Amino acid sequence: MKIALITDLHANAQAFSAVLEHAQNLGVTDYALLGDFVGYGGDPAWVLDKVMELVDAGAVAVRGNHDAAVAQGSGPTMREEARQVIEWTHGQLSAKQLAFLAQLPLTATHEDRLFVHANAYDPSGWDYIQGRIEAMRSLHATEARFTFCGHMHEPMLYHLSGTGKAGEFTPAPDVTIPLLPNRQWLVIPGSCGQPRDGNPAACYAVFDSVSAELTFQRVPYDVEAAAASIRAAGLPERLAQRLLKGE
Repeated sequence: MKIALITDLHANAQAFSAVLEHAQNLGVTDYALLGDFVGYGGDPAWVLDKVMELVDAGAVAVRGNHDAAVAQGSGPTMREEARQVIEWTHGQLSAKQLAFLAQLPLTATHEDRLFVHANAYDPSGWDYIQGRIEAMRSLHATEARFTFCGHMHEPMLYHLSGTGKAGEFTPAPDVTIPLLPNRQWLVIPGSCGQPRDGNPAACYAVFDSVSAELTFQRVPYDVEAAAASIRAAGLPERLAQRLLKGE
């Protein structure tokens, strides 16, 4: 079974549609959507409709901090720019879409896999996994062999051996990585809708649950059209520029 791991869509219709097409061409059969479906981008309703369709067809979906903010109100730590988009987004969504965001779980588990937006040790606290320390804390907080999370907008892979030895590396796209059975793994696919590693191409990853192999992907898409959608919505120009620069 091939599972597409897609996270941090951020209302980017162009990136999401390109990733879905790419995944379909790779023979993906299942989807895990790791949160932050809204925020920053100009097409929240379109993106949410697609997410809801996938969930109706059996996809896993968990709540991100931007999803929670749109459904429940932004918190005091959210930046003014993000808060502005949250308020605009709330007005773009239907009651059904807002209810969908509100009922999303913080975590989901299936067999030996944990799906969560931010981390396993405090899913509702929205701490970022910025390095090995946070990654190990997350892995120690779960018995799951595989943890898949978003929140960080750059792809990364961490592992923890049975003897407590930790490791990390930045993956290259299109390289199949065997996830060895004597380790726990924490996978961050990177952002579909707003990559921040200097490469504007959309990120996602494909996990083969039979062979326990993982492949990170980068998908070029019409970034100019996504930026134009942000401008057409009257959202801050800086958000459009960040998409164009991958930052």
